[in-house]
Amino acid sequence: MMTDDFFRARLDQMIDLRHPLAVLARRMPWGQLEAVLGPTFQRRDREGRVVAVDDLFGPSLQTVGGGVSAAGRPRLPIRLMASLLYLKHAFNLSDEAVVERWSENVVWQYFSGQEYYEPRLPCDATQVGRFRKAIGEAGVEELLRATVDTAVVTQAVRPQEFERIIVDTTVQEKAIAHPVDSRLLELARAKVVQAAKAVGISLKQTYAREGALLRRKAGGYAHARQFKRLRRVVKRQRTILGIVLRAVQRQRAQVSGVASATALSHLDTLWQRAERIRTQQPKDKNKLYALHAPEVECIGKGKARKPYEFGVKASVAVTYAQGLMVGARTFPGNPYDGHLLHAQLEQTTILLEPHAIAPQQVLVDLGFRGVDADNPKVEIIHRGKYRSLSRRQRRWLKRRQAIEPAIGHLKQDHRMDRCWLQGALGDALHAVLCAAGYNLRWLIRAVLRGRIKPRFWPLWLRAWLVYWPSPAATARLRPRFERLDLTLPPTASAGQMLSNVG
Repeated sequence: MMTDDFFRARLDQMIDLRHPLAVLARRMPWGQLEAVLGPTFQRRDREGRVVAVDDLFGPSLQTVGGGVSAAGRPRLPIRLMASLLYLKHAFNLSDEAVVERWSENVVWQYFSGQEYYEPRLPCDATQVGRFRKAIGEAGVEELLRATVDTAVVTQAVRPQEFERIIVDTTVQEKAIAHPVDSRLLELARAKVVQAAKAVGISLKQTYAREGALLRRKAGGYAHARQFKRLRRVVKRQRTILGIVLRAVQRQRAQVSGVASATALSHLDTLWQRAERIRTQQPKDKNKLYALHAPEVECIGKGKARKPYEFGVKASVAVTYAQGLMVGARTFPGNPYDGHLLHAQLEQTTILLEPHAIAPQQVLVDLGFRGVDADNPKVEIIHRGKYRSLSRRQRRWLKRRQAIEPAIGHLKQDHRMDRCWLQGALGDALHAVLCAAGYNLRWLIRAVLRGRIKPRFWPLWLRAWLVYWPSPAATARLRPRFERLDLTLPPTASAGQMLSNVG
């Protein structure tokens, strides 16, 4: 193939085009993603401001600063950033690791839309997080929808399979340490003292040395199961934290006009959370389990090996036959499983909207009992109705547990076991991106099994039509090219045409 760069070879000449990611690079709806996500990054039209100008023609009023500004660095391609999110969750990598591996992997660069090999990083790792936050929950759902559309277009899954899905819930744990009272009290004391010093508050006593000693004693007493001594240590830690909080509160008004508003706001937030930690009791509701993540909840799913998990409840929906992810959402507040079924089906219906199909039967466990009236358009099947089920429905119910290994792969292979993103929005984005990464690996396996074929024949046929154009053949084959999203190029040499193949 011809190349425009004399010193570099094209990526399609360096890799095997039958590689699963190379096949998916030509089958994913990148144009659709760019059309949907593009308006988010368009430059805004500013109104401008009116200023008085005195020139040769006398004083006048003019509007300055209006219109669309061309200043600033141009944004990176949307396909590149979207592919980085796909690869991050498909191969269980951090933001830093995915950009480093991208600079070394030619197949990943081809998947991202690059034409030539780039030995440097595609972007800074922080830009991946900013892109993720900019597109929001609606944007990451578009990434999940693109994987579902690819599976349908490539005939790896039939649209009729979306009529029967399996829904289950799990816990997406947050990246926090186990919430022990002694640790939370000592951490709250240290953070409040640090924030107070940042705004100019000088404390007479910070209890840093005694706090570290009490923390070490608490760990030893808990390990030795000496709970009476442990309670005395925790009580002293609460007392120390209360002394520090009252000292900071007395001097807070003196620095209100001196310190910056950001530092004062940070101090006030830490003070309120530390007070919650100091006053909460073991049996209280809405407890604070992490100083930096107040949205974390304690959820018990009845597991013998892990009685309590600290994070947010997440719901997952997969197809009955092939196990393709067609929905993933988080539900703060630890609601009853049955009450979140309607919202999960709503998301799944929106994702399947381009295919004009909606779920008709839903296979669930006993946690979803009693919500048939809230979902009149779907048939809810669980083993609590076993006597009233038909023979076909009982056969369907035997596959309900197929979602359990899918959840296990989401956690172990696609980063759902620990969410490092900040806030409730980070929890929501992380769950959907984990499902998108799962679907990408699902598509890779479909390519390896031969369910998705490399599409080479339209490209060679197009080259033949350019080399030997025939009006009758062109008119007869044009509808087929339009169905494949291919356009017949203008008459040119075969070498020039083949330089753009791939």
